[in-house]
Amino acid sequence: MQFTRFRLNALAAVAALVLAAPSAWAIDPFTVRDIRIEGLQRVEPGTVFVSMPVHVGDTYNDDKGAAAIRALFALGLFKDVRIEVNGDVVVVVVEERPTVANVEFVGTKEFDKDVLVKSLRDVGLADGRPFDKAQLDRAEQELKRQYINRSLYAAQVVTTVTPIERNRVNLTFTVIEGEPAKISEIRIVGNKVFSESTLRGLFDLDTGGWLSWYTKSNRYSRAKLNADIETLRSYYLTRGYLEFKVDSTQVAIDPNKTDIGITINISEGERFVVSGIKLVGNYLGKDDEFKSLVTIRPGQAYNADEVAKTSKAFTDYFGNFGYAFARVEAVPEIDRVNNRVSLTLQANPSRRAYVRKINVAGNTRTRDVVVRREFRQLESSWYDGDKIRLSRDRVDRLGYFGDVSVETQEVPGAPDQVDLTLNVTEKPTGSLSLGAGFSSADGLGLSFGLKQDNAFGSGNSLGLQVNTSKINRVLDISTTDPYFTEDGISRTIDVYQRTSSPYQDQSYYKLVTTGGSLRFGVPFTEIDTIFFGAGVEQTKIEPGTLLPTSYADYANEYGLTSSAVPFTMGWARDSRDSALAPTSGRYQRANAEWSFAGDARYLRTTYQFQQYLPLSKQYTVAFNAEAGAGKAMGGRSYPVFKNFFGGGLGSVRGFEQGSLGPQDISGTVVGGNRKMNVNLEILTPFPGAGNDRSLRMYGFFDLGMVGGNNGGLVINDNASALRSSVGVGISWISPVGPLRLAIAKPIKKYDGDKIQTMQFQIGTSF
Repeated sequence: MQFTRFRLNALAAVAALVLAAPSAWAIDPFTVRDIRIEGLQRVEPGTVFVSMPVHVGDTYNDDKGAAAIRALFALGLFKDVRIEVNGDVVVVVVEERPTVANVEFVGTKEFDKDVLVKSLRDVGLADGRPFDKAQLDRAEQELKRQYINRSLYAAQVVTTVTPIERNRVNLTFTVIEGEPAKISEIRIVGNKVFSESTLRGLFDLDTGGWLSWYTKSNRYSRAKLNADIETLRSYYLTRGYLEFKVDSTQVAIDPNKTDIGITINISEGERFVVSGIKLVGNYLGKDDEFKSLVTIRPGQAYNADEVAKTSKAFTDYFGNFGYAFARVEAVPEIDRVNNRVSLTLQANPSRRAYVRKINVAGNTRTRDVVVRREFRQLESSWYDGDKIRLSRDRVDRLGYFGDVSVETQEVPGAPDQVDLTLNVTEKPTGSLSLGAGFSSADGLGLSFGLKQDNAFGSGNSLGLQVNTSKINRVLDISTTDPYFTEDGISRTIDVYQRTSSPYQDQSYYKLVTTGGSLRFGVPFTEIDTIFFGAGVEQTKIEPGTLLPTSYADYANEYGLTSSAVPFTMGWARDSRDSALAPTSGRYQRANAEWSFAGDARYLRTTYQFQQYLPLSKQYTVAFNAEAGAGKAMGGRSYPVFKNFFGGGLGSVRGFEQGSLGPQDISGTVVGGNRKMNVNLEILTPFPGAGNDRSLRMYGFFDLGMVGGNNGGLVINDNASALRSSVGVGISWISPVGPLRLAIAKPIKKYDGDKIQTMQFQIGTSF
């Protein structure tokens, strides 16, 4: 009993001491006379003083001391912080974290060092920053994530931390990349209507082929798989399978982390046909106009794309009248007994809105006026969705920005007003290029280019182009002001010298053309531009050897040097989805050149028409037609150096470049004042390249001719006759430009024609 009482008394005494300890150890508040900092090496004292919540003259207590320690730790610069009190002086003792002196990578072959350095900087680890073990762990995980994105699941990262003088460390990331994980199998389970091979053909991912080293289509990527699943879903939903769903997706990787199997389980559901469409809600009394926007047709299979397209068309049309917050919802009423679906389009235009203010954000170099002058939506005007979309597209087409988007914000307290913010991301607009190219026609040529599309952020462009090929030499200096006037009329000044010769031997004759021009572009509509201008040009015939008789006769009549004052006019319209690898859209251009003064007086016109029709995701039909004609003016002979030539890429493949056309009595092809060619192509994915658009095969049919008698000098009756050919080729968007290779077989030819079975060129698009 006494022992128990003694134990209870002892416990009570200990508890009393513990409870009393804080008050015994607490510092009595005092006025701070001075603050000293000890232990600093690289951190500036001002950084510490600014971060502390206590200053000279303040009253110091335990709470402020604790707050000061928390604030200094929060800087991330110190490994240890403590505060000591010496009378009325506060002493802050710190121990700085080591600083990262250098980051090195060993064994990294898949990535450039700059890519890895940037990824580590994003997680806070970089040269000159404080070293933190937690950041090091995050850096290792980030590196592994980068490798996983490249299907290198077996990649291992080992980090070595080496302390060096002045409290710094060197970091070395040693990477064992291993072999990439490749897709060995893709299975689609649950399909009944469409074959598994048909569905797998929709995917960008595949099990590989002989070109997988280039396309990397057999490397697993979660983002690519998600995109393929969406493609699969869209394929069913656009063919009437309204209740299609993906039940599950399994991605299995073997223990060696080199083989991946993908299994996608789907439920197709039944195919539904649209039985009817109803419009419900407020359509501003314009029901007929909205009905004309409906692309869904009763009696046809349900098509999710058409439903989305119609809903978007409705929303956009509401926006044209200022209803920025309109909502359109397509509600299906499903009849599962008869496999029919009725669609109700419910519209709520909400309220009409004005645009109060338009802001431009992200243009760190480009001047505001360069962006704002492309806007068709004005401030203090009705919100117009059509004009806003057009404005965004016009800014995007400038080519100065990597990303362009428009945000709409409601104005607080003003429900009928919105602000628009155009967000842009600057990208480099200048280029300096040095390179070499080779074609079967021009031989080896060196090229140099200096171009700045947005000089000093003004929107003006400056350019210098040099080409040193043996057949065609070019020196061209140009500048363009796209807004020479406030109405958007552009002005281009061009000064050039071009030397051409049909032979590679420098002793043969040449044509040297020197001149300059001034052109203006007038935007008549948002998609059509008319060009007109004038120039001064001088062409000199340098005889050399093998000078054609027609050239000699022209020189005898007008001299070896001919001057011209050409007036030019043109029109262009381009709706292709891509200039390099188009799959849909149309391109047209027409040009006329009229020399009304000088020695050479003529009229020369050309017209080109291109149409691209997508047959499917993989196949595209391309059609190109081009015609040209020239006519002498002012009672003079047509200048032979303005003749057209045919044959080769861009004309009739299978015949030597420039070999088609009239010949003079010397037997030399001198071209003619009329030309016509038609090209038909079917483009397909390259075997083993999946759906990669940068590398494609094509089959083609060419038909063309070059005509004109050139003053009766023609010696070959068949010179102006039609030629045709068929063949196959490869189109590759290579790092040095678009490359076209063609293997052709002439099917309509004549004796004496120069046949060239294989032809290729870098820098041509058709």
